[in-house]
Amino acid sequence: MKRFASIITLNMLMVIGLMACNGIDPVLDPITYGENYIAVQLSTDKACYAPGESVVFSLSQMPGASAVMVRYRHMGETIEEHVLSSTQWTWRPPTQDYRGYLVDLYVGDSVYASVAVDVSSTPEKFVRNGFLSAYGNLSQKEIMTVVNSLNRFHINYVQFQDWHWKHHRPLAGTTTLPMDVWTDIISRNCYRSTVDAYITAAHERNMQCLFYNLLYGALDDAHEDGVSREWYVFSDRLHNTPLFHPLSSPFKSAIYLVNPNNKAWQTYLGEKNDDVYQVFDFDGWQIDQLGEQGDVYDYNGNPISLSDGFAPMIEYAKELQPEKRLVMNAVGQYGQETIAKTPVDFLYTEIWDKPIDRGYSVLSDVITKNYALSGGKATVLAAYMDYDHGDKGRGYFNTPGVLMTTAAAHAWGGTILQMGEHMLCNEYFPNSNLSMNGELYRAMIAYYDFITAYENLLRDGGEWFGVDVESMDQQCVFNQWPAVKGQVATVGKAQEGRDIIHLLSYRNAVHLDWCDTNANQGEPDLLTNLSVRLPAKMQPAHVYVATPDANFSVAQELDFDYADGMLTLTIPSLKYWTMLWIEYE
Repeated sequence: MKRFASIITLNMLMVIGLMACNGIDPVLDPITYGENYIAVQLSTDKACYAPGESVVFSLSQMPGASAVMVRYRHMGETIEEHVLSSTQWTWRPPTQDYRGYLVDLYVGDSVYASVAVDVSSTPEKFVRNGFLSAYGNLSQKEIMTVVNSLNRFHINYVQFQDWHWKHHRPLAGTTTLPMDVWTDIISRNCYRSTVDAYITAAHERNMQCLFYNLLYGALDDAHEDGVSREWYVFSDRLHNTPLFHPLSSPFKSAIYLVNPNNKAWQTYLGEKNDDVYQVFDFDGWQIDQLGEQGDVYDYNGNPISLSDGFAPMIEYAKELQPEKRLVMNAVGQYGQETIAKTPVDFLYTEIWDKPIDRGYSVLSDVITKNYALSGGKATVLAAYMDYDHGDKGRGYFNTPGVLMTTAAAHAWGGTILQMGEHMLCNEYFPNSNLSMNGELYRAMIAYYDFITAYENLLRDGGEWFGVDVESMDQQCVFNQWPAVKGQVATVGKAQEGRDIIHLLSYRNAVHLDWCDTNANQGEPDLLTNLSVRLPAKMQPAHVYVATPDANFSVAQELDFDYADGMLTLTIPSLKYWTMLWIEYE
């Protein structure tokens, strides 16, 4: 990942300076939600469930109403419902694999709370990626606070960032005598007890735990640990200048690049990864790189492409540990064509491309390209929001900017790496300069519930198509994707027996920078009872609407008129993102 511990550019030096200026200490900062009061909090005991597994629900308090009903729904269909009689209860979902559900509490037309449930035998189809970034001497209570938060967002993969001792020797100590305390790349103390406790707590919630490391990094003492100079990458043909990333205090060392296509290095790092697995119960390796490096050479002066070593390294890692999961970052899409054809669980792209002329299409282009390259694998984006704003010091994320980007990525079938001990704003994961205020915190819970509950609409295949939507009451102007300032963009997807229409609002947008770099994106106005007309393939059987921005994501069936291939209906509300789906006979 193009992160704090792995950048050669001026950006690295700027971040180091900002740490000093802004007083960012490399220690665990608490999750900060701002005004995070929610009247009725509903949660599940796990992030996802195997088919046939029971779900345990917990409610913080009983709603202030009588005869509250619990309703279990798959998309628009109610599966069952019953009267709420306790603040904790269980439910056994249908045994079909890879299905999302929404469970809500309601009386009449009033919904009090909801939570999503994901039933999937394996997590990669509907990946929801989160992270951890600090491993000090934490209490069990502190650890559980973090893991419970990740669980509420239904995170099913957790990256353990910055956990390791050395890039070339991630395990501190030996398999027979591992260290209890070691320092990471920035000289922070890491505790084995904390790493172990995090893994245990995450596994209890059906989360996959991946350890982070570069696939070609070595510190300046690597020769003492058996790394040969002949394995390195050089910036000249005479192997005088090894390629390295200069890092100053408090970093322990610069990071030197090793040729990932070198068989001896593959064997060496494979053995070191095996050491990790013998001591820690990690489920796999979150593989990192540093992006395009220009003209580089091996020890013998031969020009090489670092990406040529990606597939051999990944395939060798899978050969050594077939049961372990693998994911690799494509920094700026570098090497993604190669990575996509390897046995990685899903594709992962760290986005640094921010051209205003392409705006939010940067996100949709990466997601759809990755889908095509991999034959249908999911995509996670590392897309750091409010970047320059966060570098100025402590503050809050700008809610409209975050939600516009999150909605766009989700509507196009991708997800964003966002949630950890704090919300992510920077490539140095421990940076918690920006916090969520209460509005954004509540919204993010709703968005993660939404993508989990409606995963079969959002990420279960289909063919994209352009769709023209007409505003019958002139409340807004619609346009086919891409986003246009002041308008509502439409995105269509066809699945067997249904069409899905996404409405993404950019009304009041002051720019189309997906990063919302300076945290000044405008908030779209709320549209209600929006009368629209759109094409339909045939006479619909049902039309449903749902949004993460209202009604606790609960779907509503809509009345409609159909004539001459056109559908006329009224959409209850549109703020950032509303989704329609048309079910045909």
